[in-house]
Amino acid sequence: MEYALDMTRIPQHIAIIMDGNGRWAMERGKERTYGHQAGVETVRRITKECVRLGVKYLTLYTFSTENWNRPTDEVAALMGLVLTSLEDEIFMKNNVRFRVIGDRSRISAEVNKKLDETEQHTAHNSAMTMVVALSYSSKLEIAKATQSIAQQVKDGLLHVDDINETTISQNLWTNFMPDPDLLIRTGGELRISNYLLWQIAYSELYFCDTYWPAFMEQDLQKAICSYQQRQRRFGKTEAQVEDEKNEK
Repeated sequence: MEYALDMTRIPQHIAIIMDGNGRWAMERGKERTYGHQAGVETVRRITKECVRLGVKYLTLYTFSTENWNRPTDEVAALMGLVLTSLEDEIFMKNNVRFRVIGDRSRISAEVNKKLDETEQHTAHNSAMTMVVALSYSSKLEIAKATQSIAQQVKDGLLHVDDINETTISQNLWTNFMPDPDLLIRTGGELRISNYLLWQIAYSELYFCDTYWPAFMEQDLQKAICSYQQRQRRFGKTEAQVEDEKNEK
């Protein structure tokens, strides 16, 4: 089913919690890693569809800092998938820039080298930026930003009275892109799981039961359709938003 979308109101930044890979695989009598492999195919599909629709930033929650506590073989398989997926020509074929955010100190030298190479290789692509949150924790990100700001104050580069919301945003790992307009979580869970906690203060949230490997282009369109039916008020009243719209 194709959804009739207002192409003038496509969210410029979509963030996704790609949940349900393991459960999708286990329901099919397969190992969890089979679900992660299938999830990579979904990344390819959704990336192409986002480019087609005109989305400018797609941020994917790929691996959290808490995921390091998973079984060793599953962690190894996930890191192996990161390596192989970065070989994908999807970035160049679709004019997609690649960026990564997260605590890379725990990631192997081999994976870090490939991440750097992919960022450099795709640096001039301009249709869309895909941001992979890898070894990512929003609480850690905010803590690191706080440390950075404190150091700037200590060094005399910043006065404590000048610290504001913009200062914090500028010191986050995500300082190169706008906050998400739409956050999608697949897999049926109704939580944020330590993902972009500062950045989604006014994002529209969309939860669906579909596991990530089964998430299709039409599912993305449905989420965007839901987004377009909402009025984004940012603390204002309905009447104020309507008045502003009529003035344009």
